[in-house]
Amino acid sequence: MASTGTARVFSLVATVVRVVCSVVAALIVAHAVFVLFEANPTNVLVEFTAGWRNTFGWFTEDLFTPSDPKIAEAINDGLAALIWVVAGSLLSKLIVRLTPTSKARA
Repeated sequence: MASTGTARVFSLVATVVRVVCSVVAALIVAHAVFVLFEANPTNVLVEFTAGWRNTFGWFTEDLFTPSDPKIAEAINDGLAALIWVVAGSLLSKLIVRLTPTSKARA
């Protein structure tokens, strides 16, 4: 039998997973915007988001290669961000689904 405390822990873990994945996605999208609008690449904020993109969005780097490199980066970053949001959502739903349930006594 699972207690309400266990269900709360699973719910909290699911929320943390969803929030962390959303933050990663937001930082990758910020990098895409900086590249698209030609932000100064040596700016601390731009370098910060580039680091997050390189660490957590590497799997879409050079996936699409249109002739304009800014568009290519924006598309590839956007796809990486979308994957993080979807993965976070699916993983959090899986965690909630795996939450042990208490069985009512007959």
